[in-house]
Amino acid sequence: MSENEQNAPRSRAGLPADVVVRAVRLSDAEEITDLINLPGYRAGTLRPPYQRVEEVRKSMENPSPGALNLVVTLNGKIVGNCGLNRFSGRRQHVASIGMGVHDDFTGRGFGRILLGAMVDAADDWLDVKRLELTVYTDNDAAIGLYEKFGFEREGLLKAFGFRSGEYVDAYTMARLRP
Repeated sequence: MSENEQNAPRSRAGLPADVVVRAVRLSDAEEITDLINLPGYRAGTLRPPYQRVEEVRKSMENPSPGALNLVVTLNGKIVGNCGLNRFSGRRQHVASIGMGVHDDFTGRGFGRILLGAMVDAADDWLDVKRLELTVYTDNDAAIGLYEKFGFEREGLLKAFGFRSGEYVDAYTMARLRP
């Protein structure tokens, strides 16, 4: 089976025909690199600027065991991505997630679509009991989205990351499968 057949988009009820959620493909490396290098996208992550396609491709070629990486596309263009990394051992029921949306497409529902797909996969297919994430305390839009999906703030991480020349705080949030 070819890479394209393995990662063919699955139809999701309620999505417009021009919006697709699918697994990441190695051929997406350049487009994902462009996405993660956008200033707004990067500001919400721990990624340094100027990521190289080779670095991104290498991480895509060697995902951690139990990882799930999705993209959401609009008319074939990647407008957001989300990754789930499962823990092992006595925390095998837990996974962490991280996501981002293209600077030009924030506030248009793509984060909701992507997070919904990831939560569905975690709940209905991967048997993940607890989803965890961190989010900068000044990212009100993301915090609101996470709370709509049942994530709760569990703690404040002071000076969690270094961004734009200063240390920024983050919340740790988690969602327990109902």
